[in-house]
Amino acid sequence: MFLTLATTRRPAIDLGFLLHKHPEKAQRFGVSHGTAHVFYPEATEERCEAALLLDVDPIALVRGSRKAGASPDFALAQYVNDRPYAASSLLAVALGSVFRTAMQGRCDARPELVDEAWPLEVTVPALPSRGGAAMVRSLFEPLGWTVETEPVALDARFPEWGESRYLRLRLTGALRVGEALRHLYVLLPVLDDAKHYWVSPEEVDKLLRAGDGWLAGHPERTEITRRYLSRRPGLTRTALERLAEVDDAMAEDLDNAVPEEAPDPVGDVPQEAERPVRVPLAAHRRNAILDALRTAGAARVLDLGCGDGKLLGDLLKEPRFTEVVGVDVSVRALGIAARRLHLDRMGERQRARVRLMQGALTYTDTRLGGYDAAVLSEVIEHVDEPRLPALEYAVFGSARPGVVVVTTPNVEYNVRYAPEEEGGHGLAAGTMRHGDHRFEWDRTRFREWARGVGERFGYRVEFAPVGDDDPEVGPPTQMAVFTEAPPEPPAGHGTEPGRSADVRANDVNKDESEGVPA
Repeated sequence: MFLTLATTRRPAIDLGFLLHKHPEKAQRFGVSHGTAHVFYPEATEERCEAALLLDVDPIALVRGSRKAGASPDFALAQYVNDRPYAASSLLAVALGSVFRTAMQGRCDARPELVDEAWPLEVTVPALPSRGGAAMVRSLFEPLGWTVETEPVALDARFPEWGESRYLRLRLTGALRVGEALRHLYVLLPVLDDAKHYWVSPEEVDKLLRAGDGWLAGHPERTEITRRYLSRRPGLTRTALERLAEVDDAMAEDLDNAVPEEAPDPVGDVPQEAERPVRVPLAAHRRNAILDALRTAGAARVLDLGCGDGKLLGDLLKEPRFTEVVGVDVSVRALGIAARRLHLDRMGERQRARVRLMQGALTYTDTRLGGYDAAVLSEVIEHVDEPRLPALEYAVFGSARPGVVVVTTPNVEYNVRYAPEEEGGHGLAAGTMRHGDHRFEWDRTRFREWARGVGERFGYRVEFAPVGDDDPEVGPPTQMAVFTEAPPEPPAGHGTEPGRSADVRANDVNKDESEGVPA
């Protein structure tokens, strides 16, 4: 079994610090079923490549298969099998043993290297994949890898025999080295869909440790968990429950899961008898989104980042929306949405119209394809700006609904909220409306971003204010409506597409409760 990990980050030989293996030495390590060798085929300032070669001892492998509780696959095929040659749980165990410190993200000699994203290339010459190349892509691409696979023929001398279930794999991407090793440690045996040892409850802890930071949000986390734990129902259920707890802990402070208060606008507060009826900004947002969806004629709608489900409830009130799907990274938020919608008491026909799904919007998800429209209401500002391209591709490139409605705060309007010294709730100059916001854009920056997305993915974009459109600073919320551009007409017959009908101002702030400006 053979695997290589290479980088072109200069000086490339720094890879040796992270792997804790000197580039000028060839080292060997005893593992349970043979010997692991680590060496560097190339080690220069420009490129460094580390190789892990596992030399399996067939006698030790057969002896292990006869132990009580050993996997029956190896007991039945102990003399002729692919285990010494194909990447499998044997290679994953060797990887975890030889590069344990690197997988933990520790480097005492050069700690500054640990959190740096390195340009990496991983090659596996013989990868068994139950599910083929499509399964490989579904597991690695959401993690930021570019995947290249090449099928291996059963026998090059007899092409008529066809292809085997093995692939040559090449992964490229910019990731932390420890993170990349943890991906391989988990996903190699998942693709093989077999383990060379008995899967005990301790395997759940191993999976969660290696999957820390990425498995909870992976769109295929259920399949990964099931395969890694050899399809044992009890262990799979325990692992998924613990992953859900991790997911809740990561998202517990997000405002779309727990509504929060926001400051009041600056200005004198009229006496109670004189106070006009004020429509909450959240209601404005929802109304504007609904108007845009009606104008587009959408029937099947995704609410991406649905939070506590207020917009889902409004969508279900209108029969024109025949299918409504809420997606959120927080299992806790989805639970709140289910209770708000009374799913447990909903009639059969109404219940068939709605679905709630857990998912991270920075990963591609095949479940989201084929819908008429998608809504990202007060979502993008919760994503780190360097991660926005991943969200853009997942929504506009992969899911590709006909219409996408995006709302986000207008930072220019923040001056209309009063700080504490002026009788407000404490929104000081330069602060954002919610502690989890990673950015808040002015109107120019938002329009630049939206037009860029439209050009890259083939969408027309129109803009509309949401809430009171202040003549100086604009509306509190800004909205963009993306419409998939039709094919280019023949030369001489093109017409300029007309602008859609009034896409009115609106709301739905997952950041806050009803009646609170966002």
